[in-house]
Amino acid sequence: MDQAIPFSHPARTDSGFRPLKALHHFRKLIADKEDTEQVFHIIRALSGNSFTKRAREFWSSSMGKSLLAEPQNLVEILDDHKSLRKLPMGTVAHAYCDFMEKEGLTAQGLVDEYEKFADKTEKFDDLLERYGNRQRDTHDLFHVLTGYGRDALGEQCVLAFTYSQNPNLGILFIAYAGGREIKKGLKNVPIYSAIREAQRAGKAAQKIAHQDIRALLAEPLADARKRLGIKEPTQYNRAHEIMRAGGVDPYDLLGQQKAAA
Repeated sequence: MDQAIPFSHPARTDSGFRPLKALHHFRKLIADKEDTEQVFHIIRALSGNSFTKRAREFWSSSMGKSLLAEPQNLVEILDDHKSLRKLPMGTVAHAYCDFMEKEGLTAQGLVDEYEKFADKTEKFDDLLERYGNRQRDTHDLFHVLTGYGRDALGEQCVLAFTYSQNPNLGILFIAYAGGREIKKGLKNVPIYSAIREAQRAGKAAQKIAHQDIRALLAEPLADARKRLGIKEPTQYNRAHEIMRAGGVDPYDLLGQQKAAA
């Protein structure tokens, strides 16, 4: 592989497999579910060798090689809503802008959360770092393309989908541990079924982070989902219907559970 920066920096070391450390950070995440930094700690603590293999496959692909020749700043592309809004209505770009603006999110905001974690760990200018950044920067595109919202269950489903796209036991751990928290008091709601469905969907779909993101943003949303092999999340939608029928707001689920405790 011919590139100006190394695939793996000589000083980089394997973070290993540390389940007790992951549990420590998961407890912090449960105590403060807005503490996104803990997610990065959990993922790092349960990372394996498969990440390196996937990164090497990506940078050796035609898409990866083109990005080495002409690098793209995904954060700048995704946060330039003015340019994205110039694309036709019904495209992924418009759905993405609608989602981000409604939720008050930016791609840079996720980078800022990551930097809180990264400041406490070693950072290297290598292709492994750039591949990890690409996974991070496309996270909210996963929401848009899969149809999973930012409600508690939607976040766990996106994590389960992400695990199958980019296997890391830390991601799967958070998805099911989060599902366990959600399930409390919701015996008849298919929480685990929705998470398992998302996990299967991620495996069946093409890898989103490996796509040409500029081209993907310009595609009609329905066409992009069909091309990528992403189907409607039936169990997730069913879970929402059951919750609403029972007077439960899926988007304030954990807050209602806390109030009832």
